[in-house]
Amino acid sequence: MTLRPVLSSLPAYVPGRTVPGAIKLASNESAYPPLPHVLQRIADAAANANRYPDNTSSELAGALAARYGVPADQVAVGCGSVSLCTQLVQAVADADDEVVYAWRSFEAYPIITAVAGASAVQVPLTAGHVHDLDEMAARITGKTRLLFVCNPNNPTGTAVGRDALVRFLRAVPADVVVALDEAYREFVADPDVPDGLTLLPEFPNVVVLRTFSKAYGLAGLRVGYAITADPVLATALRQTQVPFAVTSVAQAAALASLEPAAEEQMAQRVDEVRRERVRVRDALRDLGHDVPASEANFVWLPLGERTVEWAARCEDHGVIVRAFASSGVRVTISSPAENDRLLAAAADLG
Repeated sequence: MTLRPVLSSLPAYVPGRTVPGAIKLASNESAYPPLPHVLQRIADAAANANRYPDNTSSELAGALAARYGVPADQVAVGCGSVSLCTQLVQAVADADDEVVYAWRSFEAYPIITAVAGASAVQVPLTAGHVHDLDEMAARITGKTRLLFVCNPNNPTGTAVGRDALVRFLRAVPADVVVALDEAYREFVADPDVPDGLTLLPEFPNVVVLRTFSKAYGLAGLRVGYAITADPVLATALRQTQVPFAVTSVAQAAALASLEPAAEEQMAQRVDEVRRERVRVRDALRDLGHDVPASEANFVWLPLGERTVEWAARCEDHGVIVRAFASSGVRVTISSPAENDRLLAAAADLG
């Protein structure tokens, strides 16, 4: 049996670990379960699981189009936003083409780039753990086909403002696609951090990626979406999707989550996360940690060579965090009680 050589050096995606008896603050999951009426729609949809789902998620795409005021042909639904990232690389990059992204950023970017046979161009974050957009623009070549801007950035939680992002987009050639990965958009509180959808009229080469996994609490169902001003790009995303990738249960849950009553309750949960984010960040800073301002549902502790040891000692206290060796620890913002356990562990660790 002959396998592709790239597999021998392919980095593994490392999910947050679940340890019996410990609280899990490692995967940026919502601390809240789906809303009751969403659970009912899930059960109703499961009753028809003997039938294939709508291959194009047309009803959900239509609902998203109506919500954001765009034509339905500019919306593509996928099996989580990470699947749409994969489809995007497959749609625009051939072997030896280049995909540019910040590092450290979302772990899937190097994996999906390598699998597609494209070349990864990693641009270090600034000293403030933010995308270095000027350097990313400078690294564009004739082979560049796609740039990922994770905003807010995973795992640092930092975000770039409107002026810097617009200046960057104007520097990107019109034939190079820019993916604004906004998986954590709902948690943004800083008004200077732009909603990527507001940039689409000026930049038809931009595609905005979002998910129902985080704020909507549907991580286990895997449903995300992309919106672009160019219907050709949305069509390309549908062409590269695995058939029937988004289950009927996931589609039903996402549709239920877009209803006005659900949106109100989701907004209340997001507000709670934002308040807890500030409380946890300030408490960690009081303990001496250099925690950058976060616009996501997690905070970042740049611990460097202490990272692995600190995470392991957290686990000894029954708290599972996400360690990125030699870089730092990402801690999900959870319920007040679970956040208190994290802070108690952090106070003991120093």
